[in-house]
Amino acid sequence: MWIIDWKGSILEIIVRRAILLAVFLSAQVAPAADFSMPLEGDALLKDFAFSSGKTLPEVKLHYRTLGEPSRGKDGKVSNAVLILHGTGGAGSGFVQGKGGELFAGELFGKGQLLDASQYFIVIPDNIGHGKSSKPSDGLHGRFPKYGYGDMVKAQHLLLTETLKVDHLRLVIGTSMGGMHTWLWGQRYPGFMDALMPLASLPVQISGRNRMWRKTLIDSIRNDPEWQDGEYEVQPKGLRTAAQMLSLMSSNAVIRQKEAPDLKAADEAFEQEVARRLKAMDANDILFAVESSWDYDPAPGLKKIQAPLLAINFADDLINPPELGILEREIKNVRQGKAIVMAGTDQTIGHGTHTKAAVWKSHLADFLKKTER
Repeated sequence: MWIIDWKGSILEIIVRRAILLAVFLSAQVAPAADFSMPLEGDALLKDFAFSSGKTLPEVKLHYRTLGEPSRGKDGKVSNAVLILHGTGGAGSGFVQGKGGELFAGELFGKGQLLDASQYFIVIPDNIGHGKSSKPSDGLHGRFPKYGYGDMVKAQHLLLTETLKVDHLRLVIGTSMGGMHTWLWGQRYPGFMDALMPLASLPVQISGRNRMWRKTLIDSIRNDPEWQDGEYEVQPKGLRTAAQMLSLMSSNAVIRQKEAPDLKAADEAFEQEVARRLKAMDANDILFAVESSWDYDPAPGLKKIQAPLLAINFADDLINPPELGILEREIKNVRQGKAIVMAGTDQTIGHGTHTKAAVWKSHLADFLKKTER
């Protein structure tokens, strides 16, 4: 309860009221939990060989960390958590802005599931994304063709060579990061205690998922203004790419509420596409979407040793539940479990992967079950 002495000048009263109002408002808009902002750094990976056959003398992998590593009785790091972002995103999306409120604000605070005072959290920008090496840095269309395998390789080098992390408590990834999580389990089967892929499927990109991606790719590559990646202004085909990303990111119920008539639909779509275009580069998004060319984890699912909890969402247009793929393939993971969460007024389609409040109860159970 606030007790305030209102005696004094009018100016003093105004100042005191302003202070009280500021305190009140800050309490109303505070995130779910406070967490320290991460430290940022760059790992410089020398003579990095891509699976496509090309090599760069140096690949920069930008990263963020929260907390400090600690070692168990076996001498290995026991509290490291690797968090992996989606296509076209960056690690900043987990800790800044709206994404920071929805993800870090629900998980990294004091007493929360991934309390940054207890865990060593590592969040990289993948190759081709964020502040890591990418086509728009200068090589443009001559940037090496990269794939998911290259991204996972770079993540492993970041941990082992730069951060000296030799073991992970958990790998958790969203969308493309979820697909990387499946690969981590089979490429480095003894490296982690647990795996949690979100909004992903453990099979080669196919069906509608491939078709919308191909539409995006063709809209850029077939645009004469793209000029083999040497454009001076963004090609018009980038707009189609932004439209496709917008269409696939949400669910039909939300779209209808946002745009209940023709005029509202056109206006809402235009606003979202314009927002996306401000942060997009044609080469970067082209290479990022094409990078799924080598993704096919299904043949290696039996190699996964660590417990794996896959969570998808019923209103996800990219990974629709009616395909039954997740339920079929999880049977090939020795310690695998799959959950498809029903659509509710809290789910937002594919992007629910970042809305930790929706799924964190399952993470809590999973962490308890995989304690060492």
